[in-house]
This record gives sequence, structure tokens and C-alpha cells, in this order.
Amino acid sequence: MPYRRRAAFTLAAAVAGSAVLASAPAAQAAVVDVNYACETKIGPKGAVSPVDIKAVKNGSSYAITMSFEKGVSDSPIELPKGVMTPRAELKLGGADTGTLKVKGTPNTAAIPPNTPIKIGQLTGTYTPRKSGKVTFTAGLLTVHALGMDAAVCTPRNNPAPSLELDVTVAGGSSDTGSDSGGTESTSGGELPKTGPLDSATALGTLGGTVLLTGAAGVLWLTRRTAR
Repeated sequence: MPYRRRAAFTLAAAVAGSAVLASAPAAQAAVVDVNYACETKIGPKGAVSPVDIKAVKNGSSYAITMSFEKGVSDSPIELPKGVMTPRAELKLGGADTGTLKVKGTPNTAAIPPNTPIKIGQLTGTYTPRKSGKVTFTAGLLTVHALGMDAAVCTPRNNPAPSLELDVTVAGGSSDTGSDSGGTESTSGGELPKTGPLDSATALGTLGGTVLLTGAAGVLWLTRRTAR
């Protein structure tokens, strides 16, 4: 290949590579070992499982996936197909606070007794409330089986975040209000009521006024006739 063509090809490849890097999502993920202490119906259990948290942007939100590489508890009896469903909380940090709930699907096969329960993948949706870097850390894990919370597991090693996302609130402005989602009240007294029940009340009041006015008119005419 001539020198000029080879140089042009190398430059084009470098530019294309830069474009790919520029368009990649601003996220940093790491597999983190989480040491779970579990309270179960048969006593305390414990296990360490590598946890991976990933995010895929979907419009103004992110599809969050939490994966476990190892089981964290076991059952003394066989768990039939479809009776075990895991759920977890992810702690939010950085630009956002609170927790994000993720949930798994029922087990697709029976789980033998005294065998570590495979958690699999848990999913949830995160919608940014504030712009900036948000971290996601493994929190409380609950294994629901046979109609009850069979195991409640808490990280005891203060794990590091498994994911950091650089997010932007839809519209480009961050939400600086309270996390409760409530609206700010005004100091000018009670706002006018405009709901259907209030309209019915107003209509009833108007009807009562007309009725009283009519009665007063009849009474006045009766008095004029008597004179």
C-alpha cells in the first residue's frame, strides 16, 4: 500500500476510534465482592458474592441490571420451580440519594436442598432527578420463597459502588427540590377548590339560594295580597 494511502487509512481509523469513544456512555463499572450476612428461617447464614451493576440508557431513564456470580444462601428443602423471587435495594450516592429497587424473576428450575440459591439478574429503572455523577452500591437483598421472606441479607463489608453514571436531568436542569416529590405550599391561605365535588357543592349552594329567594318572593306576595 502506498505511503499516502496507508497514512490516510491510519488517520481515518484514528478519527473513527475517537468518535466511538466520544459516543460511549459516561459510566464506570466494577465487579465488587459483597459480604452478605443473611437472617434466614433456619438461622444466620453468610456468603461473599461478586456483584456487577450495569446501566443501559433508555430515553430519559436507565435500565439497571444487578448480577450475582454466586449464591448467598441455601434452603434445607427443595425449592420447586417458580417459588423463589429475589429483590434488592441499590444505594444511590453522589449527585443523588436514596435507594433504587430492583427485582428478579421467579426461578426457572427447582433448586435442590442445601444448595446455594442462584440469584441471577435483578432489574429496575432509574430516572435521574439531579444532574451529575451518581453511584450505585449493593444494599439490602431479600430472597422471597414459599410465600415468605426466607432470607434477608445485609452487606457487612461496606462495599464500594459497583457503578458510577454521569447523568443529566431531562431538560438540562437539575432538581433541587425535596425528594418527597411534593409541591410547595403557598402562604396566601387555602387555594380555591375546583374539583367535581366542590362544583357539586357550589351548585347545591346556588340551588339553595334560588329556593330561598323563591320562598321569600312567595311570602312577600302573600303579605301584599293579605293587605
